[in-house]
Amino acid sequence: MYSQILDHISRDISLTHSEEEEFTGILSEKKILKKELLIRPGDKVDSEYYVVKGCLKAYYRDQAGEDHIIQFAIEDWWISDFEAFFKNTPAELYVEAIEDSVLLSIDKASLELLYQRIPAFERFFRLKITNAFVALRTRILSSLQKTGKERYLEFCKTYPKIEKRVPNYHIANYLGLKPESLSRIRKELT
Repeated sequence: MYSQILDHISRDISLTHSEEEEFTGILSEKKILKKELLIRPGDKVDSEYYVVKGCLKAYYRDQAGEDHIIQFAIEDWWISDFEAFFKNTPAELYVEAIEDSVLLSIDKASLELLYQRIPAFERFFRLKITNAFVALRTRILSSLQKTGKERYLEFCKTYPKIEKRVPNYHIANYLGLKPESLSRIRKELT
């Protein structure tokens, strides 16, 4: 199980065998079932989660009861309510399994200790945060500048593995489209 996350990390930083063992020693395995909530609004969020197997979504529910998908996460991705995690505030998001999932979690206290003991992890997580920021900015600009069809094509190109695993109504929600609009776009493309 740890070989997957160690491979993930080795793309950005190099670790000695003892550093790998120290890192994997602070991880906790968590299994959740399809439709199970990992995080809900109001929760204290003290962990980040690496997806070993499965698919999850993070979403916000507005006052009218409408859900707005913020993020998907499949194998080799990280998920949490990151604002709550970093700012030590109650969660505002739901994080829910779309498929049965296996996760590895790292809690905030262990992460801070890891930064002190193995400074390369500060670089690793800084790169992850930077990439997430760039992806978020790209998504915002895309929603402001592109048509629904262009956004869908960009989504399929950028996230082909997600497009095949997530229901179309979730993709429509993520793209800010109505499900019937996405159906029309997909029909045009075939």
